[in-house]
Amino acid sequence: MNANGVANLQTKTHLVFIKRCLSLLLVFIMVLSTPFVSKQALAQNQVDNIRVTHQRGTTRVVLDVKDEAKFSYFSLSNPQRLVVDFTGTKDGIDFDRYDLKGPLVKRIRHSTPKSANDMRLVFDLNKKVEARVFSLQATQDFGHRVVVDLKDPNPVPEQVLSTVAAPQRDQDIVIVIDAGHGGADPGSIGPKGTYEKNITLSISKMLEALINNESGLRAVMTRSGDYYISPNDRPDVAIRENADLLVSIHADAFTTPQPRGGSVWVLSKGRADSELGRLLEQTERSSELIGSAANVIEDRDTERYFAETIFNMSMDLSRASSYDISNKVISEMKKVTRMHKKAPQSASLAVLTAPETPSILVEVGFISNPQEEKNLNWREYRQRLANSMFTSIKRYFKVNPPEGTLWAKRLASEPIKHKVARGESLSVIAQRYSVSVKDLKEANNLRSDMVRIGQVLLIPN
Repeated sequence: MNANGVANLQTKTHLVFIKRCLSLLLVFIMVLSTPFVSKQALAQNQVDNIRVTHQRGTTRVVLDVKDEAKFSYFSLSNPQRLVVDFTGTKDGIDFDRYDLKGPLVKRIRHSTPKSANDMRLVFDLNKKVEARVFSLQATQDFGHRVVVDLKDPNPVPEQVLSTVAAPQRDQDIVIVIDAGHGGADPGSIGPKGTYEKNITLSISKMLEALINNESGLRAVMTRSGDYYISPNDRPDVAIRENADLLVSIHADAFTTPQPRGGSVWVLSKGRADSELGRLLEQTERSSELIGSAANVIEDRDTERYFAETIFNMSMDLSRASSYDISNKVISEMKKVTRMHKKAPQSASLAVLTAPETPSILVEVGFISNPQEEKNLNWREYRQRLANSMFTSIKRYFKVNPPEGTLWAKRLASEPIKHKVARGESLSVIAQRYSVSVKDLKEANNLRSDMVRIGQVLLIPN
C-alpha cells in the first residue's frame, strides 16, 4: 500500500471514530435530559380557579385549567367519594380559600396521585350521587374547563304549602337578605375591575349583623359565600322561612360611565299577575294556596276562583307593603348617596316574586361610574349604606309589626295617644276608643269635660 492509501485509511478511521463519539455524546445528552423534559411536558397544566354551584338536588363544580386537561374518574363508597385523576397537572390549588361545602359535597381535597407529575382530587360526599365529569373547550369568554356534575338520585321533595292550619309563627321578624349574583356570575364589573358580587355580599353581611343584633329581628341570607344561586330560587328562601321581608342588594351598571345614584325596585303588577297565573294553573295546588278552607269547598272551580281571589288580595297587600318600605329606604339612603330614582320603580324581577312576602331590590349605586365604584370599595361607605337600610326596616316594622311577633306585643303594650282635632269632644273621643268618659278623665287628670284642639290625650287600655 502506498503512502496515499495509508493516509486515506487513517482519515476514514478518524471519521468513524468521531461519528461514534458524537453518537455516544448525543445518547448521553438525551439520557440526561429525558427526566427533565418529560417532567416539564407532563406537568405543564394547572388548575387556576374553582367554582361551585348548588341547586336543588345537583351540585356543579367547574375547574378552570390552563390547557386542555386529560383526566379519568371513579367512585368509592364507605365513605362516599369521587376521585378525579388529572394527567400532567400541577398540584397547586388551595381549597381552603374557597367555600365549597353544600348539600352533596362535604369537602374537596388533594390525595396521593398515580405519579409525581399528576394530580388527584377527592370529593368527600355527604351521600351517594350520580357523577359525570367532562371537559369544555376554551371560548372567547372562558378558558379550558373541567366540569364535575353531581346529582342526587333521591332528592328531598320540595316543601309544599300545607292544607292544615299554620303553626304559631316565630316571634322574631324574619328578614331575608339576598346578596345579588355570586359564584360564576360576577354581576357588573367596574372600570377598575370591581365585581358586583363582592360588593353585594359585603353590604349584605353588614346588614345581617345589624339585624341579628336587634332584639326581635332575625336575618336569613340567601347566600353567605361566593357561589351561584338562580334568581328563580332566591324567593324560595323567603317562602321556606315564612319571611316578613326580602331585601335583594345589587349595584347598577350602564354602557357609559356618567349615570350614578341608587334606586329601589318593587315587583310590577304585570309580573305579579303572571306569577299568580302560573301558580294557579295547577288545579291540584289550589287547595294548598287557601289552606284549611279547602276542606269546606267541594266544587273545584269554586275552589280555584276563591283561591285566586284570596291570593290576589294577599299579593296586592304584599306589593303595597313593598312600596311603603321602598319609600322609607329611599328617604334614608339619600342621606348617604344621591338617588338615581327618587321614587320606587317597578320591574319584572324574578327575585321579587315570593307571593306573600314584601320584597324590594336595592341598587346601591352604579358600579360602572368610576367615583361610585371607588365609594363602594370603601368599607365605611358600605357600612353607611347598610345602616340606612337597617334604619328603614326598623322604621317600617316599628309601626307595622307582623301579628304574633315580639314587636307586635311591644306595640300593643304601649299606651295609645290621641291628638284632639277640630270638632272633637271628650265624649266623642271616649266613644271612638270604647272607653268611658270617667276613665278618660282619670287617665289624663282632667277636672272638666273641656278639651282643646291639639291637646294630646292618653287613652286607657
